[in-house]
Amino acid sequence: MKEEKKLLVFLSMFDLTIAKLEQIRNILASSFSINSFFESKQIEDVLTKDKLDKIKALYDEKRIENYLNNLKNEDISLITIFDEDYPDKLKDLPEAPLFLFCKGDISLLKKPSIGIVGTRKPSNYGRVITDRFARSLAKEGIVIVSGLAYGIDSIAHRKCLEVGGKTIAVLGSGFDEIYPAEHISLAEEIAKKGLLISEYLPNKKATKFSFPQRNRIIAGLSDGLLITEAGIKSGTLHTRDYALDYGKNLYAIPGSIESNLSELTNEMIKTGQAMCVTCCDDILKDYNKIISKNGIKNIAEQLSFEEQNIISLLQDGMKEIDFLAKNCNMSINNFNSYLTTLEIRGIISRLPGGFVILN
Repeated sequence: MKEEKKLLVFLSMFDLTIAKLEQIRNILASSFSINSFFESKQIEDVLTKDKLDKIKALYDEKRIENYLNNLKNEDISLITIFDEDYPDKLKDLPEAPLFLFCKGDISLLKKPSIGIVGTRKPSNYGRVITDRFARSLAKEGIVIVSGLAYGIDSIAHRKCLEVGGKTIAVLGSGFDEIYPAEHISLAEEIAKKGLLISEYLPNKKATKFSFPQRNRIIAGLSDGLLITEAGIKSGTLHTRDYALDYGKNLYAIPGSIESNLSELTNEMIKTGQAMCVTCCDDILKDYNKIISKNGIKNIAEQLSFEEQNIISLLQDGMKEIDFLAKNCNMSINNFNSYLTTLEIRGIISRLPGGFVILN
């Protein structure tokens, strides 16, 4: 096991706050290892000398091995920010979780997703609309992300599962302390057919602070966030704010101006914070744009400077080959070679009439 992962696995055994974990990571930035952790005087300022001494006394390679085996026996995977399975969507966010406890299909962490959140006490209108959108998006193969809470969250999870879709539930507690308790059976079904994730030890109970912290993960994992029904003082505000901070596309369903439960969605639409959506296709059309942009970004990281240059000229639509050749600042032989390579890789297509377009 690599040193940086070993330290995070060890730290995950203790009930350290997100803020303290982030402080530790920043202090050890260039040398993230067990030895550096134990030797750094600055760590004492974060944990206090007494607590650090207690943690040091518990360090043992065998203890870490037993800890991981115990998690495995409970069908729990522990993913650290240094692992390949860790989602890129979270990696560069402020206060990115340094590790995630997972139950279920961890491949869902990297698949296209939409978060669906809202009030815990929806009206009949909110229930019907959430049902409709969750089912429709799930049928399109989009992973539904939510927080297992009462109301909109649980409806989104259940309706997604009913049509054979995939869903991720982000918990504000550990796996052994599911909250609310009425959703234990739903959590078990999601673990079998989708994915449960938490940044808390399995025996950690939910607190009034853990739910807002949980919401940053919902916003981070979601390529876009749909709010179906929520009041202006709803806890959904936290998720909305995180999504805005992270530059996510927001979608909101309009409701009656006389309904307190539609105050937040109507306000978001009115102020331009969210796109007004009235059917699933509204989201899908916009969502395809997001995927295209992200796809181009990810592809570009794997290309040469010359290939990226060609792609940048095609970002706003198809171009004539002659135009590209004149504006790429390379010899015609090199240009044709790069163009052929991009075509073979399926990144571009040549069209009749001497035009080229991004796929």
